[in-house]
Amino acid sequence: MSRAPEHPRITRRAWLVAAAGTVAAATGVDAFGIDPRRVTITRHSLGAPTGPLLRLVQLSDLHLRSIGRHEEQIADAVHALQPDLLVRSGDAIDRTDSVPLLSSFLSLLPETAHRVAILGNWEHWARLNLADVRRRYATRGWTLLENASTHVTHRGADLLITGLDDLIGGRPDVGRAIDGVVPSRNHLLLAHCPAQRDALTNSVFGGMPAEPESASPVAATLAPQLMLSGHTHGGQLAIGGWAPMRPPGSGRYVAGWYRDAGVPLYVSRGLGTSVVPARFGAPPEVAVFDWRLSV
Repeated sequence: MSRAPEHPRITRRAWLVAAAGTVAAATGVDAFGIDPRRVTITRHSLGAPTGPLLRLVQLSDLHLRSIGRHEEQIADAVHALQPDLLVRSGDAIDRTDSVPLLSSFLSLLPETAHRVAILGNWEHWARLNLADVRRRYATRGWTLLENASTHVTHRGADLLITGLDDLIGGRPDVGRAIDGVVPSRNHLLLAHCPAQRDALTNSVFGGMPAEPESASPVAATLAPQLMLSGHTHGGQLAIGGWAPMRPPGSGRYVAGWYRDAGVPLYVSRGLGTSVVPARFGAPPEVAVFDWRLSV
């Protein structure tokens, strides 16, 4: 099993220094008041011109502190979207006393047929009882993928979903995640840290190898059509797209689509805040993907 590279944790002092400068240049009311509570719906389309339509809704980086109006608004938005697949891409909770909130929030969400989650760095760093976290997801009908894959069927189409452990807090292992997996024409990859995309270069589905003869015979059939990440919070405090602070594991990514060489990646801005309870220029996001699956 491969071990994730060591990364320093972002410190509260470093965040506060960045926050002070950013908020001073922006509007404090928005940063600490309006933006953290705003729920923005972003909509995206992908896939074949024809084929069954799968509506995927991604929730990331909730960092639950309570179940209040903000969390209820998120749940209401998800219900209205009527997803076929719900995905949580890590950092749902970041403190031991928040673990019960996970069950409470899951109970607010629709009982969609397919519900899949992965862990983020904070779920590792907070030293949570992961067995308890797994149990809470399972009790609510969620599949927690930790270096594992699962198949779901939607209107006659097969979708393979692979979830990796966190890049900086856990031990991501692509080989273990796809060991013995039956390839699918539709493949979704979940990894909390977007920098995981660059670490996939030499993996079985990471993209074109430098030498064609070194390509894996199953690379083409396992190549994901979509990778979903979070972690960055869109910079959390950003001015005109400039994000002065992003956590380790962000790599070159901030938010939105990255469709250059490699797996097509979407980085969610997430829904909560970390270290500093403020957002500016990066409002919370529920990402919706209408995916025409291949059959």
